[in-house]
Amino acid sequence: MSTMLPALFLSHGGGPLPLLGHKGHENLTASLKQVQNTARIDVEKVKCILVVSAHWMEETIKVSTNPEPNMIFDYYGFPDSSYKYKYPAKGSPETAEAVLRLLKEAGIEAKEDKNRGFDHGVFVPLMLAFPEANIPVVSMSLKAGLSEEFHVEVGKALEPLRKNVLIVGSGMSYHNMRGFDPSYSEKSKMFSKCLKDACVGTNGKENGKRER
Repeated sequence: MSTMLPALFLSHGGGPLPLLGHKGHENLTASLKQVQNTARIDVEKVKCILVVSAHWMEETIKVSTNPEPNMIFDYYGFPDSSYKYKYPAKGSPETAEAVLRLLKEAGIEAKEDKNRGFDHGVFVPLMLAFPEANIPVVSMSLKAGLSEEFHVEVGKALEPLRKNVLIVGSGMSYHNMRGFDPSYSEKSKMFSKCLKDACVGTNGKENGKRER
């Protein structure tokens, strides 16, 4: 049995819709609520959750060292109630410093952000998957340009953290708010099939190497 915690990618849906009971998000909401079970996460082992949010992008990788993260409501046009959510998890400057150190050792430039809070790519999935908010959370940005090769190297550098840090990528494979219209359904299904075939198909391992 592996002693490492899993590394996860969680779809956070469209804005706060998974938290608002949106019909098109019912399956996603149910799935997020079961993450601890389906991913077999031993929460007693999790010292911190490191979330790489698709809604934080910088020219240089940034890591939040904020010990008391605030809420960042980076979406628009939703009900007033969706701007009052709270996710009172603490930050973890200690884990953030470990992230920065590992990236530096790998030759990857990264900087701290002392003020960054939880954007919706962080708090929406965590409110459903870890509602107790009793595990510290650190946010990390993507690097502008979204180079696959670069971010794979980032992942490799951070692998030692998986002894007691749960690493979570948060975004969507098909991130298009207009795509929730039924007319986009077939396009979405086609893309999802291609993505699934590439990741977990018969030749998924080889496909993954080729894409990198």
